[in-house]
Amino acid sequence: MSSFPWLTVLAATPLAGAFAVVLLGRRRGALARSVALVVSLATLGIAIAMTTGYHTADGVQFSEEHEWISAFGAHYALGVDGIGLTLILLTAVLTPVVILASWHDGDGGRWSVGTFFAWMLGLEGLALGVFAATDVFLFYVLFEATLIPIYFLIGGYGGPQRSYAAVKFLLYSLLGGFLMLASVVGLYVVSARAGEPTYLLSELSSIPMAEATGRWLFLGFFVAFAVKAPMWPVHTWLPDAASEATPGTSVLLVSVLDKIGTFGMIRFCLQLFPEASQWASPVVIALAVFSVLYGALLAVGQNDIRRLIAYTSVSHFGFMVMGIFAFTSQSASGSTLYMFNHGLSTALLFLVTGFLISRRGSKMISDFGGVQKIAPVLAGLFMVAGLSSLSLPGLSTFVSEFLVLAGTFTHSVTAAVLATLGTVLAALYILLAYQRTMTGPLRPDNADIPDLNRREVVALAPVAALIIGLGFFPAPLLDVINPAVSDTLQQVGVADPEPDVPVSAGTGESAQ
Repeated sequence: MSSFPWLTVLAATPLAGAFAVVLLGRRRGALARSVALVVSLATLGIAIAMTTGYHTADGVQFSEEHEWISAFGAHYALGVDGIGLTLILLTAVLTPVVILASWHDGDGGRWSVGTFFAWMLGLEGLALGVFAATDVFLFYVLFEATLIPIYFLIGGYGGPQRSYAAVKFLLYSLLGGFLMLASVVGLYVVSARAGEPTYLLSELSSIPMAEATGRWLFLGFFVAFAVKAPMWPVHTWLPDAASEATPGTSVLLVSVLDKIGTFGMIRFCLQLFPEASQWASPVVIALAVFSVLYGALLAVGQNDIRRLIAYTSVSHFGFMVMGIFAFTSQSASGSTLYMFNHGLSTALLFLVTGFLISRRGSKMISDFGGVQKIAPVLAGLFMVAGLSSLSLPGLSTFVSEFLVLAGTFTHSVTAAVLATLGTVLAALYILLAYQRTMTGPLRPDNADIPDLNRREVVALAPVAALIIGLGFFPAPLLDVINPAVSDTLQQVGVADPEPDVPVSAGTGESAQ
C-alpha cells in the first residue's frame, strides 16, 4: 500500500486554496472565482486518483496515524472505507459544480466575492476531513469547525432574513455539539478506566462498556447527528436556512454537510455502541418514518420553492435513517447509496430553481407559470431533478430508495409500508410544483425569463448525467459500499434474517 498521505493532501488542497483566494483581496473578484474553480477541480482530480487505488475488499485504507495530544489519547488519524469514500466523492464532485453555478452569487454580499468562495473551499476541506477521521476527538473538532464557514455563508450572503436563519442554524448545531462533547468526554473516561485513554475508533470499538453507560453515550452522539441529519423534531432550522441561503450554499448545506449526520450514525453510533443502537432502534425507526411522512406532507403545502425542497430533504433523510437502523445489508447499503443520490438530486433542484428565482426575482411558486415555453432547457433540468427526487425508475434515487424499503420490510413490515406512502406524496409535491411553475399559460410578468446560459448548463450537466447514469448502472458505487456495510453490521452483531420460503417443490419439505 502506498505511504503517500492521500487524505491529508485531499483535505489540505481546498483549505490552502481558501487562504490563497483570501489573499487575492477584495478587488480581484474575477481571479478569485477562477482560482476557486481550479482548486476545486484539482481536489476532484485527487479524489478520483485516490479512488482508483481503493480495493473494495481491504477494509479501511489510506490510513494515517500520528500522535496529536498524548495527554488524553487523541491522534491525527485518517482512513476511509467504502462508506466514507462515497461521501468524499460526493463532496469533491459537487464543490466545483456549486462554484461554477454560483459565479455571481457572492456579488453584493456583506463581504467580498473572494471571501464567499474562500468559505466554500474551507467548508469542502473540513467536510473531507470529517468523512476521513478515524479518531473521535479529531472528528468532533472538524464536526464543530464545519459550522464556521456555513454560518458566514448564510449570514453574509443570504436573503433578507439571513441573520435569523444563520443564528438559528448555529444554535441548533451547537446544542447538538454540546451533547456530543459530553459523550466524547465520557469515552475518555471509559477508555482510561479500561487501561489507557484513547480516541482511536479501532480501539474504542473493542473496549467493553456497561449497558447503561453505552446507552447514555449513544444518546449524546445520536441527538447531535439527528440535528445535523435533520430529523423531526430537531429539523426546524433547515427550512429557514435553505430559504435564506444562496442556492450554492444550500447545496453544500443539505447535500454535503447534513450527510455528516447519517454518516456519523453509521460510523460512530453503530460501531461504538452496538447494543445501544439495537436498543434504540424501534424508537429511531418510528421517528424516521414520521420524518418521511411529516416532511412530505409539509412539502405538499409549500408556496416557497426553497422551503419545499428543504422539507423534501427532511422526508428523504427519514429514509436514510430508517435504512441504517433496520440493520439489514440491503437497507444499510441503500441508505449509503441514498446519501450520494440524494446529494445529486437535491443539488440539481436547488441550483436550477436558484437560476429560476434569480431571473424572476421571486421564490413563490404562485408567481410562476408557463416557463417551459420560454426556457425549455431550464424546465427540462427541473423535470430531471424532480423526477429523481420522487424516485422515478431509471433515475439514481430509485435504486437507493428501493433497497432501503426492501431491506426495512424484512425488519419491520409496518415501517416499510408507512414509509412507502412517502413516495406517493413525493410524486404529489414534485408534480404539483412542476405543473404550477412550468406548464399552463405564460404569465405576462414571466415573459422576460431567459433560458440557461452556457456556464449554467455546463455546471448542471454533470449532475444530470450522474443521476441518469447511476439510475441504470449503480454497480460501481454499490461494489464500493457493500463490503463496508457488511463489516459494519458484523461489528454490530446482526445478520440478515433467513428467508422463509419452500426449499424445493420436489422434496415436499419447507424451510422452518
